[in-house]
Amino acid sequence: MNRSQTPDVRLEPWSEDGGLDLLHALNTPELTEYLGGPETREKVEDRHRRYLATNDHDRGQMFRIVLDGELAGSIGHWETTWQGEQVWETGWGVLPAFQGRGLAATAARLLVPHVRAAGRHPHLHAFPATGHAASNAVCRKAGFTLVGEASIEYPKGNWHPCNDWRLALNPA
Repeated sequence: MNRSQTPDVRLEPWSEDGGLDLLHALNTPELTEYLGGPETREKVEDRHRRYLATNDHDRGQMFRIVLDGELAGSIGHWETTWQGEQVWETGWGVLPAFQGRGLAATAARLLVPHVRAAGRHPHLHAFPATGHAASNAVCRKAGFTLVGEASIEYPKGNWHPCNDWRLALNPA
């Protein structure tokens, strides 16, 4: 592939510009199957407000994934409590028209410098459902190491089996 055919993938900080529409587009039964299903319109709008308010580089940040100028998905990192400790967690969503191109793994690799710059924690975790082959493949392709199986609660009251993938932010 020559340079002119290389897709332009970048992360843009979450903003009003297209953010809410992107969240609504990502809120489908197919894309939320492993996350407890679609949220109500009110919950999506609340999520958008939280994303706008949490663009704090020290505590986490959400990004829009942009491919060749088009909004293609979202990715971010945030603090969460895992096994009694504060850790970084990441998650992503890619619109169906952009799936199957390695976009989520590319976005995860682009996210790592942002998480490293925030400092605070030595690892970045991802917790895809054990049965979600595509998200587990993203973790592997992005350089995460499988720690093992676990159970997480998401959304509240909904426990499900997941894999704990971890990426060292400051490899020795």
